[in-house]
Amino acid sequence: MGYFDYSLEPRRAILFEDVKSNYASIECNQLGLDPLTTSLCVMSRADNSNGLILASSPTFKKVFGKSNVGRSHELPFYPETRKFNYQRWDKTHRDFYGNVEPPSPEYVRFIEDWARKTYIVPPRMGLYIKSNIKVLKILATFTSMAEIHPYSIDESFLDVTESLDFFFPDELDYYKKMDKMAQMIQRAVYRQTGLYITIGMGDNPLLAKLAMDNYAKHNDNMRALIRYEDVEEKVWSIEEMTDFWGIGKRTKRNFAKIGVHSIRELANADPDFIKREMKTIGLQQFFHANGIDETSIHDHYSKASTSFGNSQILPRDYIRQEEVEIVLKEMCEQVAVRLRKAKKECVNISFFVGFSMKEPRPTISASRKIDPTNSTAELQNRVIRLFRESYEGGSVRNIGISANGLIDAPFHLISLFENTDDKEIEQQRQEEKIQDAIDAIRQKQGFTSIQKATVLKAGSRAIARSKLIGGHSAGGLEGLE
Repeated sequence: MGYFDYSLEPRRAILFEDVKSNYASIECNQLGLDPLTTSLCVMSRADNSNGLILASSPTFKKVFGKSNVGRSHELPFYPETRKFNYQRWDKTHRDFYGNVEPPSPEYVRFIEDWARKTYIVPPRMGLYIKSNIKVLKILATFTSMAEIHPYSIDESFLDVTESLDFFFPDELDYYKKMDKMAQMIQRAVYRQTGLYITIGMGDNPLLAKLAMDNYAKHNDNMRALIRYEDVEEKVWSIEEMTDFWGIGKRTKRNFAKIGVHSIRELANADPDFIKREMKTIGLQQFFHANGIDETSIHDHYSKASTSFGNSQILPRDYIRQEEVEIVLKEMCEQVAVRLRKAKKECVNISFFVGFSMKEPRPTISASRKIDPTNSTAELQNRVIRLFRESYEGGSVRNIGISANGLIDAPFHLISLFENTDDKEIEQQRQEEKIQDAIDAIRQKQGFTSIQKATVLKAGSRAIARSKLIGGHSAGGLEGLE
């Protein structure tokens, strides 16, 4: 094992839990169905008539060969009729000469039979948040909240080192205690929520995450352990580099360029060479490939935001420029509110506009440096100007804006080179006072308590978007505290 003496590394009892098919499982429970045997997918229709698949049950994935995220038109059946999607088959089953071998009658019947008994439900983000809070409260009965680090809405790291002796005083084997603890947590979560959770266990957060991603998901008991002593057997043997935490397709390509094609090769490479060719990120992955991770669950790292963005998929094709501009202005206002709430200003503004699938045009985008601002009017003027410089017509379906290069906004500086008279300064101050007053009312009464008259125009999305969480239906917010 070459480079490292693991006796010098911190050894904690770390668990990484993941709710199995979270959104889909919650929906199955609401319908009184078994999450493991029911074919169900959560499909967003509120914002996207094409149908965005946000989550699916294990059976749905197995039967239709789909991962969590996808479009309804990619399914082997039509959601509206539950009939076989021959158009999709023709696109994906052409040989080198363009010929299509038709599906067998047995396969068509198989797909249509499962399609008829598949549940397709809209997302209810409020319900999922409530479920996540309930799971966290259960986890907190096994260790303190300070020892729990939520990683996403359905995943968390837990440090249970200090809890093992309390729960299992008579068990002498340290790793048996960890497994018993993980089993207790699985049973408690299932008993109280009906949800199945997968748990990876390890001597540090990295090993626990790798155990969950690469082993626990495939075990019948949905648990797996990686100790320092298991690194060569269980970490180096991970076949696909992109299955390793922190290595995506781009990083994999960069490693391939320097002759590193596997986790085993990375772990046994010359660290000086890796650092020289791949800089700090590459060196970090070298340590990770050897199972080294000295992060502490107690260090709740919060990444500082370098940009605030907003994007959405429109409910229909917008063909009128006026309607697109209404949405752009509304999105600018939402970003400006976030900037002011965070006491930030941006020095760069960018936007993109994507077109309908029926109209194969390339996405247009633009970015522009600006004087530091968090003014709604200023951001709107800049974005609309950029949009008009780039847009030449077409059916718009996707829109996004981003305020970049955030800086603190404690005070304003007037440039010595600007011809700014007292009247302009006073007007600016008055606009800021109005913005502050509007922000204060919205903070207390809700974002929709004060709106411009443009919300009554066709194309406005301000009211509809205010009812969503993460761009999707909030359903199930009642009683959320």
